[in-house]
Amino acid sequence: MGSLSDNGGNWPPDGGSPDGLPDLPEEWGVIVIPDDLSELSDEVTAVRDELRRSQRQSRWQRFAERPGMRTLRRAGAASLRAPVLIISMAVLVTVASLFASAWPGPARSPATQRTATTTDDRGDTLPALELIGADGRTVPLRGQLPAVVLLTDGCECDRLVADTAAAVKPEIAVVTVVSGAAPGQTGGAPPTGATPQPQGTAVRALRDPTGELRAGFEFGPPDGTAAALLVNRGGEIVRKVPRTVSIEDLRPDLARL
Repeated sequence: MGSLSDNGGNWPPDGGSPDGLPDLPEEWGVIVIPDDLSELSDEVTAVRDELRRSQRQSRWQRFAERPGMRTLRRAGAASLRAPVLIISMAVLVTVASLFASAWPGPARSPATQRTATTTDDRGDTLPALELIGADGRTVPLRGQLPAVVLLTDGCECDRLVADTAAAVKPEIAVVTVVSGAAPGQTGGAPPTGATPQPQGTAVRALRDPTGELRAGFEFGPPDGTAAALLVNRGGEIVRKVPRTVSIEDLRPDLARL
């Protein structure tokens, strides 16, 4: 700095600055210089931080900090929030599905072997019953397939039996079944009915001594009508008719045997 004027280092009497320096701007106000410069440490730190930020900002950053650009950034973030949330939920659902499909389920109990006293839970399979034939010998019911099985307890069903034998194909058996033992017999022969039909289809008359077939399919007690089971070659029940007296109830499904 230059030396002070010849008046002993004091300010000139006319109010000007020493050594011809210009006056400070009026908008700065009154400037007080403290005796201890450490009191200005906070101001110095703030000025340095501001200078450091301004030096680090590039031209693109300064452009991005404009109010209009900040508004666009907020609008863009809001518009992307919903799609991101939807995609995240879809990923979570997919991962959960993969874990659920790969997770081992409870052990299944082995299927119950069908016997004369058990039937399929769904009731769509003919049980492996052994019935009594006209000669008193046991006859496997499933050995007669495919077949139309008519439960004729207490039914005057001669017309139904004859019409059924006439309607079926030659390879389809017609089996009549009555429940209980014959009068005066223990599991004796069933009533007549094994008369050959004109088309060559014979009616096989069998007796169910214990009534398991009727009870297994929950046909109820005899009421003067017949119950019918249409069974294909694999033993599956194609049609179950709890009450019938006419071949017309069975005719639509005979072709499925």
